Amino acid sequence: MGGMADGRLIIGTRRYSSWSLRGWLVVHLAGLDVEEVLIPIAGGGGTAGIKVVSPNGLVPYLEHRGARVWESLAIGEYCAEIAPALWPADRVARAHARSIASEMHAGFRPLRMAMPMNLGRQARPLAAPLADDVLGDIARIDAILSETRATFGAGGPYLFGAGLTVADAMYAPVIARFLSYGVTLSPVAAEYAAALRAHPLVVRWYDEAAREPAAWQLDRYESIS
Repeated sequence: MGGMADGRLIIGTRRYSSWSLRGWLVVHLAGLDVEEVLIPIAGGGGTAGIKVVSPNGLVPYLEHRGARVWESLAIGEYCAEIAPALWPADRVARAHARSIASEMHAGFRPLRMAMPMNLGRQARPLAAPLADDVLGDIARIDAILSETRATFGAGGPYLFGAGLTVADAMYAPVIARFLSYGVTLSPVAAEYAAALRAHPLVVRWYDEAAREPAAWQLDRYESIS
């Protein structure tokens, strides 16, 4: 380790914090030299420790060389200023990447509520049938993944080919949900899900999540049948 880092990235419990995963991925893809500060998530309402340090009381939150950046998509845009390959180079592909990243940032609440991210859960479907709005979210995301791969993904295994973009980072936690809850995807989307799960940074996040203390686990997530 050298001298002082250029800032810090505040994240929540890796096992559960889907938004933290998004911010962490783009920060690492951009090669930012920041200290990682993890604040375990409390059950139910906000986590007091995060409210103290983060402008909007949420994670992820990045401080880097005087910049203060919150909201995952804003962190993605900031990192792409430093590492432009985080958006596709082609204008049309980049427009599509920004559109699907924004759609993920703003939408899919029924899916998020029905299937909270829990990296300790392995391919176990929910006991109850999925509601229509959740099925609608899954179908829309599958279509986004399949169409993006078909149109822009020829150069490699990810949404826009050989390298991860902000868009891949935005969809990574949903892929984790699909894997955790045994959601059946179309062949193209399933192949992409496997490729993203195997990316070294995603593997590292899962490995670090698995090493978190059992005391950080929350019954409200672990007890979902």
